[in-house]
Amino acid sequence: MAGEPQDDGPDAKSDLMRHYLEKRANLVRFFAARLNSSAAAEDLAQELYLKIAALPAEDEIQNPSALLYRMGSNLMLDRLRQERRAGAREGAWVAAATTRLGDEEIHDEPPADEVLAARQRLNLLLSELNTLPPRMRRAFQLHKLEGLSHVETARAMGISVSAVEKHVSGALKTLLSRLG
Repeated sequence: MAGEPQDDGPDAKSDLMRHYLEKRANLVRFFAARLNSSAAAEDLAQELYLKIAALPAEDEIQNPSALLYRMGSNLMLDRLRQERRAGAREGAWVAAATTRLGDEEIHDEPPADEVLAARQRLNLLLSELNTLPPRMRRAFQLHKLEGLSHVETARAMGISVSAVEKHVSGALKTLLSRLG
């Protein structure tokens, strides 16, 4: 009938998908041999399937097997390039975050568990600090936490240097006895 599309049999996309399903095991072995990983090969075969499913219906494909292997090889090369770039980024980050001393890497930042433990100790210290008498707490904060000298602390508080020394010493003794 005029105006109706002609059905010339299966389209190129379904033919390619049929070839993919027939050759899938061979493709996985092909990828695994080159990637040295059966898991990566399976991932790549799945990615190839999705690529084929997204293709528009086209004219007849002369050699579907060759196209499958070419598409798979291109996907594999893309993946290898991506992994190489990720490795270079990781290497640059490690180089920026560490210092080498002989064969040993010295990280510029402490491990996460040490950071957490230090934060917990600091929170405990601050809560215990709030239990000190006000003048003792203020002298300790100015001298130990804000870094003022005894003389500067004495000026800021309007007391003598010996009084600052007495308050700071008393705060240290009290905090050490409570915190161990």
